[in-house]
Amino acid sequence: MATITQHAPGTFCWPELATTDQARAKEFYARLFGWSFDDSPSGEGQVYTMLKLGERPVGALFQMGKEQQDKPPHWASYVAVTSADETAATAKQLGGKLMMEPFDVMDVGRMAVIQDPQGAVVAVWQAKKHTGAGVLDEPGALCWTELMTSDTASAARFYTGLFGWTSEAKPMGPTTYTVFKRGEKSAGGMMGISPEMGPVPPHWLAYFAVGDCDESVAEAIMLGGQVMVPPTDVPGVGRYAILTDPQGAAFAVIGEPKKES
Repeated sequence: MATITQHAPGTFCWPELATTDQARAKEFYARLFGWSFDDSPSGEGQVYTMLKLGERPVGALFQMGKEQQDKPPHWASYVAVTSADETAATAKQLGGKLMMEPFDVMDVGRMAVIQDPQGAVVAVWQAKKHTGAGVLDEPGALCWTELMTSDTASAARFYTGLFGWTSEAKPMGPTTYTVFKRGEKSAGGMMGISPEMGPVPPHWLAYFAVGDCDESVAEAIMLGGQVMVPPTDVPGVGRYAILTDPQGAAFAVIGEPKKES
């Protein structure tokens, strides 16, 4: 299987988990997705864990420090950009807020963390030595990233202006689903937060591909995860579920539609 060596600007290129229990998170995801790990010191007694599918990097996780204890565990989504500085400046012009100003991550890349006008947070990555994920769209790898927001029209304007995406709204039952596109390729999706969902804050959600959605959900439950949305078929797309890991970080899995017996 091919290894990705470069991500086009506007591509979701890296998922990163901030957790309160690094050891348990590693055990959970290793058993759920078959990941292995490569730990590296990251200063002040911390360790940065590179997540690997075989020999290819698929994402990362780290234990949150004391300065982050007011935030819940979460998966961060990174988008590849040509210039982190230019993208950050554009975000401010579009009404976004910089949670972290552009900065160098040693010699591996330059990044910034942006909050959109509705409150969802996304990171941008200007690659140097580290491209991002070496694999996408395979079982155990990131395959989709989706925005849940309180104002789809405003969010569409922000992200199309920020990343040069176009947006295509499609009816999906009683709601509308928006696909962000990078040229002719899909870049990510967007849905509005409905009243039935309760007090859900705007956020980006990482989807990981799996061979069988139901089996992965059963495994996640056995490992201490919880189900937020049970396995559900989306016609023409696949069968997905939204889960939380034992520390509470939300993510989704998606596989082939369930076959009729």
